[in-house]
Amino acid sequence: MRESSNLHQKVQEMCDCYATNDPLKQMSEMQHESDTREAAIKWIALAVLHGINDDAEEISIQHNKDGSVKVVAEYRKAQLPAPDSAISEKILETMKEIIHADSSQGDSSLAFGVRNSSMDLKIRTREEGGESKVTIKFP
Repeated sequence: MRESSNLHQKVQEMCDCYATNDPLKQMSEMQHESDTREAAIKWIALAVLHGINDDAEEISIQHNKDGSVKVVAEYRKAQLPAPDSAISEKILETMKEIIHADSSQGDSSLAFGVRNSSMDLKIRTREEGGESKVTIKFP
């Protein structure tokens, strides 16, 4: 339990660190980073920042059984820069740890603070047929 709470805190700290940067630019520049855990935390933070900045309804990342990765933001059906396969697996694993999802499906609210404001994000994880998906739904 302590590890997932620390992950949540690390994601929030990363949001503070990158709050004044362009999240999409940062996402597109992080391909093939060697520390996949740190890259996953950074990617989650950048996705949250992008969702907040661009009024996204939700952002989903899907890791397919063939190793391909698809990221979609719901607000204008834009495809976001996708991380490589190793980072996306770690993103999915990290989000499941943060919301304490032990099974193939998990739904949870996640209190999230960025700078001087806070919000409740809805997190949904799904695994089926060798494919995994995490959706971050914004208020």
